[in-house]
Amino acid sequence: MVVGIPKETFPNERRVAMIPALVPSLHKAGFEVLIETGAGEAAGFPDTEYQEAGAHLVASRAELFAKADILLQVRTAGANPRFDDDLPMLREGQVLIGLMEPLWKAEVMPRLAQRGVAAFAMELIPRISRAQSMDVLSSMATVAGYKAVLLAASHLPKMFPLMMTAAGTIQPARVFVIGAGVAGLQAIATARRLGAVVEAYDIRPAAKQEAESLGAKFVTLGLESEEAQEATGYAKAFDEAFYRRQQQLLASVITRTDVVITTAAVPGKRAPLLINAQMVHTMRPGSIIVDLAAEWGGNCELTHAGETIVEQGVTIIGAVNLASTIPFHASQLYSRNLANFLNLLFREGQMNLEDEITRSTLVCYQGEVVHPRVKENLAGAKTE
Repeated sequence: MVVGIPKETFPNERRVAMIPALVPSLHKAGFEVLIETGAGEAAGFPDTEYQEAGAHLVASRAELFAKADILLQVRTAGANPRFDDDLPMLREGQVLIGLMEPLWKAEVMPRLAQRGVAAFAMELIPRISRAQSMDVLSSMATVAGYKAVLLAASHLPKMFPLMMTAAGTIQPARVFVIGAGVAGLQAIATARRLGAVVEAYDIRPAAKQEAESLGAKFVTLGLESEEAQEATGYAKAFDEAFYRRQQQLLASVITRTDVVITTAAVPGKRAPLLINAQMVHTMRPGSIIVDLAAEWGGNCELTHAGETIVEQGVTIIGAVNLASTIPFHASQLYSRNLANFLNLLFREGQMNLEDEITRSTLVCYQGEVVHPRVKENLAGAKTE
């Protein structure tokens, strides 16, 4: 079977879906690899490295789509506003694998189904131990959590570490991380390495031990709940009254903080609003908010996705697609996730749709949208 790696078309996307180092392993598994010319250059992987690894370069995107049985992409379908350019090139029986935003952009999925492709959305990988090596959201969250701290440090008019100097003592910066998932834990670890005093909060009681193991002081608000997590391992949404109470309790911590990094997101829904405008106005001038949920509406009321604004002296960074800003290692992690998924999906040239992991990620198959939650979102949109 032929695996095709197109060049990414999402604006400013620098990642590539497969790195040269993994091409030999795909060959060993029985796949031929085609790559569009220049697909890996922005990530630091020139065409020559793919050729040396045994991949075949294809100059025309249309030719790549025509020859490939399986297409591996970073952002496709609902995750790429330029997907309409690729849609007519897809054909019945092809397999499409990548980030698709099937819950957030469910309306795109019927159009994808009409092309007759088998579409697998990597956002839907279940949070089970056996699937960890394929969990692209965790991999990309690791990169985003790291970069969020670097962004904060570059904008903060203070240094992060405690310093004892002849001119006096410099107190360390205070960082508050809201959401101790993968991105939050990486943000905690990075901020601590830079010398900041770090506090963390998560609605899941189990997160306390993980945050503290990285050196953060865990903030307890009395709202923590074992029900904050779905059976799939992803966050669960609560009602507005709950979030208003959460805001009131978070306010006192945010007021004394130099940097706030928010990471709270619920698949397929608007990100929970954790910081309102009034809370921002209580922060000291020069303080920083890095909102990693900006792409899904933002955890801060004043966040503008993809923009950095200043509100009464507080800098609010609407971080979008941060993983793409460190494309070399982000591509390395993403490629490994996809290679592991591909090896599970295909056994002796046949698709394995009986496994829990492949079933959970299958969105479109044989001309229909088949994923239950996507179908539910589509039905809900029709009744609104």
